[in-house]
Amino acid sequence: MKYKHSIIGRKHEQDILAKCMDSEKAEFVAVYGRRRIGKTYLVKQYFSDSFDFYATGVYKISRSEQLKLWQEQLRKYSGEKRIRPKDWFEAFGQLQAYLEGLGEKEKIVLFIDELPWLDTPKSGFIRALELFWNSWAADRKGLKLIVCGSATTWMTNKLLGDKGGLHNRVTRPIRLAPFTLKETEEYLQSINIAWEQKDVLDAYMILGGTPFYLSLLRQELTLWQNIDELFYSQDAVLKAEYGFLFSSLFNEATMYRRVVEVLATKLRGMTRTELIDQLKISDSGKFTEVLDNLVKCDFLRRYQAFGKKEREMLYQLSDMYTLFYLRFVKNYHGMNDHAWSNMEEGRRNAWAGYAFEQVCILHINQIRQALGISGIASDVCSWCYRGKDQSAQIDLVIDRSDKAIDLCEMKYSDHPYELKKSYLEWIRERRDLFRVVTGTRKTLRLTMIASSGVKQNMYSSSLQGKISLEDLFR
Repeated sequence: MKYKHSIIGRKHEQDILAKCMDSEKAEFVAVYGRRRIGKTYLVKQYFSDSFDFYATGVYKISRSEQLKLWQEQLRKYSGEKRIRPKDWFEAFGQLQAYLEGLGEKEKIVLFIDELPWLDTPKSGFIRALELFWNSWAADRKGLKLIVCGSATTWMTNKLLGDKGGLHNRVTRPIRLAPFTLKETEEYLQSINIAWEQKDVLDAYMILGGTPFYLSLLRQELTLWQNIDELFYSQDAVLKAEYGFLFSSLFNEATMYRRVVEVLATKLRGMTRTELIDQLKISDSGKFTEVLDNLVKCDFLRRYQAFGKKEREMLYQLSDMYTLFYLRFVKNYHGMNDHAWSNMEEGRRNAWAGYAFEQVCILHINQIRQALGISGIASDVCSWCYRGKDQSAQIDLVIDRSDKAIDLCEMKYSDHPYELKKSYLEWIRERRDLFRVVTGTRKTLRLTMIASSGVKQNMYSSSLQGKISLEDLFR
């Protein structure tokens, strides 16, 4: 498979689309992921905008208006004037009639974008789609139906999780994740922004790997100037993004925002029970759905503390844009268009340390590769101990099947990190406490992940693992 040069990364997703096109049978492909992640761009670029039919849903317009737009698209592709369908059953019937008129065409590609927005209340859309697929399209050899949706909860619950006629009908689901650091670097280079890796890292810690946010960066500005413009200027694009982000993804946006905003105050993360107590709500299946959906949409990380039971899973805010917005933008009411450039260094550094930890966790596969354990099974967790006389916390623990455990320190700095005797003694004491409390007999390795590398000195050789920024960019 030759990858499209205009598509950054997404190699696995392109492989899936290639297999879909090579298949002789009918294929139903569902591409989903959070808003602004590049779903539409991937499909349009991969197929070079060559579709036998393309339509898109529009946010919060009526069924009648959606049907009118559908009718206009069908007339564009078929060249025939048709009466406006009275409902979705008639709309799909007209689409079927047009496609049957294409004869024995080897491949037919249909693309319906923003599918959830077509499913307005009491519209009957999902049942009409079900009838179209089950009664005709599924048996049409060479037909490829590609659908996209930013409303991830709708895509996973109503389409992928449908209990009715669409149950298990999607043949190839594709979940589009944010860019990695390496893909972010490649994307920025494609728009003529040639920054050093440290600047790319800093941009990632604020914007995450969301292509649309990255596309707003201007090459003639420094990173800090860009952040001032995007978040603090009079018409700051990303200041207004936060509210629409949740309302476009979730039907009950208020609860989702409440969960995220509570977690923004507890960077270590919270258990389900702690969240329920903090939010003052009842424990319910609905709350389980909220947490699951936030994880699926890459807002939250769900992980297990070392030695804890599954019911004590922790939830942690991991979306970089949301973390930055809630920390520095949401409650800022000043009139300074250069608020980020003028931010106190102490506040900025405290945030950067935590943000870098999240970047490391998001790049755990690169860390495994740098440690040479890509082929070794391992669990990623954290560890926290609160005793009467001692307490300790390790935010990244890699528990390996080769009878070793990496206790990882993550350090963000502008210069190579210098390991001093006092700090080495402290992490050794914490390592020894970890062994006593957990009772593990595995080899415990002290591993340092440093944004600017580790400075060589008489103490740095005591580290069993050293991971640099270059490793995270692999």
